[in-house]
Amino acid sequence: MKTIEVEHTGGPEVLHMRDVSGLEPPGPGQALVRVLAAGVNFLDIGQRRGSYPRQVPFTPGMEGAGIVESIGDDSNVVAPSSRVVFADQPGAYAEASLVSADRLIPLPDDFTFEEGAAFPLQGMTAHYLIHEFRKPVRGDVVLIHAAAGGVGQMLVQWAHHLGAYVIGTVSSEEKAQVVRDDGANEVIIYTKKNFAQEVNRLTNNHGADLILDGVGKSTFRRNLEAVAIRGHIVIFGSSSGPSDQIEPNELMAKDITVSGGSLGKFISTRQEMLRRASDVIKAMREGWLKLHIDCVLPLDQAEEAHRLLESRKSKGKIVLVNTAGEKSAPF
Repeated sequence: MKTIEVEHTGGPEVLHMRDVSGLEPPGPGQALVRVLAAGVNFLDIGQRRGSYPRQVPFTPGMEGAGIVESIGDDSNVVAPSSRVVFADQPGAYAEASLVSADRLIPLPDDFTFEEGAAFPLQGMTAHYLIHEFRKPVRGDVVLIHAAAGGVGQMLVQWAHHLGAYVIGTVSSEEKAQVVRDDGANEVIIYTKKNFAQEVNRLTNNHGADLILDGVGKSTFRRNLEAVAIRGHIVIFGSSSGPSDQIEPNELMAKDITVSGGSLGKFISTRQEMLRRASDVIKAMREGWLKLHIDCVLPLDQAEEAHRLLESRKSKGKIVLVNTAGEKSAPF
């Protein structure tokens, strides 16, 4: 079968297509999934760079959609021929992957495999960020960094749905329009303006009650200026690098709460994972939460997919597809 492999960490050029022997049959608790689409995420880039270390060589990709080929035991969690998606499971940049059966999420028949690969990680991330720290209520000011990214767009839509006053930060006017269309009340182009000063100006110096930050180094220090008294900052990523250190006593000036989040801890049980996925699917079916798939590329263009995401030129989700199609059986 074909797979993308990283033999050593580095830039996008280390992503190579390989023909490898078929996977071992699934063991107890495992399922063999024919991967038809894989989501591309900043986590993949971090693993490729080595900032989120994995033992090399490895196949990138933590999110995918496909069809169950076989299962390793008599588990009733999933059956062969089922349409499924998975998140937080390694090895999605391949024509097939061995996945823990209890981490598979049923993919409804009215969703394409590209849609299935686009929503799990970012949709469930948006879900826990909105619900687990300070759930916005009508009138709350919510500041969302990288608002035109995959998670950012879902966060904007969810906060808007709950009645919050939503401010997004983006790098360009083109992306700003995307975020306005998602329901943001205001958009700040951080390459042109100091976002902390703008947030305070837009809110008459109230600041943001909730700040959702997946950027890290280039944003965190100014978050402390932009946050409201008794506000909450949630760090869930570091696309610009790790956040600068602060002295804990600095938080006393405004009685600020700072939290950190990662999806794996919020989908640690199958029940919790299915609840979050179900809420995301329900929201998409109701129409107020929309997927933005910006680019679909064949698997052998994984290098280009990473370059697009790293350049911040994409305006939504990037998906890699197995162009051999649903009926292929490369393993």
